[in-house]
Amino acid sequence: MSDQELTELIQKVSQEYFGKPFIHRAMFNSRLRTTGGRFHLNDRHIDINLRIYQEFGNQALIGVIKHELCHYHLYNDGLPAQHKDRSFKVLLKQVGGLRYSPIQSTVKSKTYHVYECSKCHTIYRRVKK
Repeated sequence: MSDQELTELIQKVSQEYFGKPFIHRAMFNSRLRTTGGRFHLNDRHIDINLRIYQEFGNQALIGVIKHELCHYHLYNDGLPAQHKDRSFKVLLKQVGGLRYSPIQSTVKSKTYHVYECSKCHTIYRRVKK
């Protein structure tokens, strides 16, 4: 899927679920690691993690698009658009968007190395070897 096709999909989802147009651009961003997408306030474009589409399919992609469109439309209407805000939570539930990215569950947790002092036997946990 190209960036143009992604923008067209977002425009279609925006009209179908929100009844409002999406007039900015959208693109895949392969640098995103743990988040499904990002709405940029300065120029109002949307980045979507390419792994969402590749690894989780079209349904997860549409769920992430709905999530980002909630930020987009609330911000454009001058309403609170953060994750903690009630207006965001209510709108997200109405349109059936994903609350959390499916990528977060696949991210590895940190590995800790355990060291013990040979004299006092104190245990030290470190991330770096």
